[in-house]
Amino acid sequence: MADAARRLTALAEEVLGAPLPLRIRAWDRSEYGPPGTPVLVIRRRRALRRLLWKPGELGLARAWVAGDIDVEGDLYEALELLAGSLWERGEGTPRSGLAALLAAVRDPRLRAAGGELVKLAGPGLPPRPPREEARRTSGPLHTLRRDKQSISHHYDVGNAFYERVLGPSMVYSCAYWESPQSTLEDAQRAKLDLVCRKLALEPGQRLLDVGCGWGSMVLHAAREYGVSAVGITLSEEQAAYARKRVAEAGLADRIEIRVQDYREISDGPFDAVSSIGMAEHVGSDRYAEYAADVYALLKPGGRLLNHQIARRPLKDEEAYEVDEFIDRYVFPDGELAPVGRTVAQLEVAGFEVRDVESLREHYALTLRQWVVNLQKHWAEAVDLTSAGRARVWRLYMAASALSFERNRIGVNQVLAVRTPEAGASGMPLRARDWR
Repeated sequence: MADAARRLTALAEEVLGAPLPLRIRAWDRSEYGPPGTPVLVIRRRRALRRLLWKPGELGLARAWVAGDIDVEGDLYEALELLAGSLWERGEGTPRSGLAALLAAVRDPRLRAAGGELVKLAGPGLPPRPPREEARRTSGPLHTLRRDKQSISHHYDVGNAFYERVLGPSMVYSCAYWESPQSTLEDAQRAKLDLVCRKLALEPGQRLLDVGCGWGSMVLHAAREYGVSAVGITLSEEQAAYARKRVAEAGLADRIEIRVQDYREISDGPFDAVSSIGMAEHVGSDRYAEYAADVYALLKPGGRLLNHQIARRPLKDEEAYEVDEFIDRYVFPDGELAPVGRTVAQLEVAGFEVRDVESLREHYALTLRQWVVNLQKHWAEAVDLTSAGRARVWRLYMAASALSFERNRIGVNQVLAVRTPEAGASGMPLRARDWR
């Protein structure tokens, strides 16, 4: 009798101590659980072996990327339901509920349930991780070489793939929406313009864009505000794409794209620095160095616009752990910090912080539109990369959208000035006039 779904549901509910909120369909075509909900499809028994050999988030991630498990129905609804059952059952970080779940598995009362899971999983060695998983590297975090490898894992997967996801703007950061009915391209253009206005860019000034991506920020600043700009990235593919766009725009005399780390820049100072979605890669141990280096690259009176994702602060900051799925499949070595820590470190470096603006809801809207783009171009995305890579992006973007909506993470634009010793910041008397 095909009853794997019923047995799995019973096991899950015994461990969770609560009804499973999703319906399960197993590899033997059995189905069990509440009707009218998204269906968690367990296509292959090896999904269970992945969990047995690597319990927790990483085992689930490997099963998802490999296509061993899937969701039929609304992915957002499924993630909401699973978050409530697994990741948000206890206080603390979203993963604390999962940690409690794993601790419960070690309880002698539940060892029989573990034995039943072994039977369902069947014999076999641990399955190999999907090829999309980042290779584990040794040595200190955030060296020049290791950072370049991490950036390459995320960005060097084909510019054509990113065109399908990001759309014509080719901006890979939070857009700035007038309303949910705005187009993604209009919202991204508004974000670039917001950055330029906060920096008070003027013709003849020199701008440095740290982590320039595919060149959208430097193109907008040069075209609309008349600046000369240097954009730096560690991705060879991004740099090649950005240089092509610059040449096609006829702006090669005013824009330079470099494959370069911010720690290697020696031709400052600049009138302004933009850092949009880059500082998440810096790492907590290197952030003070990053802040000091950017400060040194600015002229007195120059402005920094630091656009950065932030997490909620913890009562015990030493307990912070990097998300395993994000670390292995999305942003290797990436770290998030609370916005308060970012502001403090910029101030220690010498900056005067003049404005902090949260764009949390804007990023949720942006991510949902990227998911729409990916699903619309799914077959092309798979052909351009791999089915596993496309699945990584679908899960990562959908889960991130929910995290922004639930205030689990945020994104902030911090405007800071290298205020001269005499104290003249160059800022207007009225906040957010910018000039």
